[in-house]
Amino acid sequence: MYCDLNKGQVQKKSTNKILPYDRSIELNMLLLYSLYSEKDRRLYAAAEALKLGYGGISYISRLLGCDRNTILRGILELNNPESIEKDRIRTTGGGRKTSLESISDLDVNFLEVIFVYTAGDPMDEKVRWTHLTHQQISDKLKEKGIDVSRKIVKQLFKKHGYVKRKAQKVIGIGTCEYRNEQFEIIARLRAEYQAAGNPIISVDTKKKELLGNLYRDGMVYTTEVQKVFDHDFPHLADGIVIPHGIYDVVRNAAYVNIGTSKDTGEFACDSIRQWWYSEGRHHYPDAGSILLLCDSGGSNSYRHYLFKADIQKLADEIGIEIRIAHYPSYASKWNPIEHRLFCHITKALNGVIFKSHELVKDLIETATTKTGLTVTANIIKKVYQTGRKVAANFKETMRIIFDEELGKWNYRAIPLKA
Repeated sequence: MYCDLNKGQVQKKSTNKILPYDRSIELNMLLLYSLYSEKDRRLYAAAEALKLGYGGISYISRLLGCDRNTILRGILELNNPESIEKDRIRTTGGGRKTSLESISDLDVNFLEVIFVYTAGDPMDEKVRWTHLTHQQISDKLKEKGIDVSRKIVKQLFKKHGYVKRKAQKVIGIGTCEYRNEQFEIIARLRAEYQAAGNPIISVDTKKKELLGNLYRDGMVYTTEVQKVFDHDFPHLADGIVIPHGIYDVVRNAAYVNIGTSKDTGEFACDSIRQWWYSEGRHHYPDAGSILLLCDSGGSNSYRHYLFKADIQKLADEIGIEIRIAHYPSYASKWNPIEHRLFCHITKALNGVIFKSHELVKDLIETATTKTGLTVTANIIKKVYQTGRKVAANFKETMRIIFDEELGKWNYRAIPLKA
């Protein structure tokens, strides 16, 4: 909104969102606002809102903590200076009291209502929660003879330290010996490879999704309701989507291969191969080694010699050493690809019904961030077999060199010399 000083009315205007002031300027504004009288605060907030143009009222309202209607009243007063009462200033504490102040025993009754419906953490007395909604609490207070709105209930929650929060997945389900030592090794390897100009890639397979007219979490803007099957049975699907990501840590760029078959070690290595020929060799023409960061389980498990055989085959093909560093068990969330790529892909796919692999590919490529993340996607239609066995003599003939320190998680695939 903006104010037309000639016509003396507030009008709407469509333009870009305003940028906020620096925090130091905001603090000065808050200080100045606190020193004014009620009338001067209203006029000051209105003047600041007018300076900012579209979006100014909302921004100043949030910053100074005043109501939008107060700012609108100040704008009208600035347009009609004769309407400003020049002598009368309401004393501090004047005006109608809020419900929180005027209703006796409101806090006591509120706490009594939620007491029966409050649960807590037996290990932490500070953690409490209630499942009652604002309307349910308002109705129960009405039964006690106190008629308050949901807005007042919300203010009561805030006053007594209740804030709506989501549960956080922060408690580990297990511990792993030498966890910290492995993190130190990975940090050292990353520093060495970055200093040498060699690629550092973080790889993992995102959650598999079913293809077809099946429900997916999230919402999108539509002109009509999207109708899908009322059950998500696998036999109703037209296929499967297996996104395998390769995240270039240094370049902040990602390459995602969408599998249509099985998530196997062979698929993981084919995905890395596709990345190398499509992007890796062009950005790292002088690379002498590739650092591969991955989880300790899944298709690239450190326990599987089949994965080692496939990664050895890849190293022989591209003629470059591949160094593998696994994150310890129960530490997969520390893999950079989890918080640098997959979370943004999830947002890009949110609420969209997967009609085809091509649609998924196009959506994944829209994932981006303000820090410059770019994503390229590809579809691998190869059919992968499960139940493969490693060659009987692989352990005796393999050119996998395990490190002396935590060799189960750190090893190198040495390419076959031409």
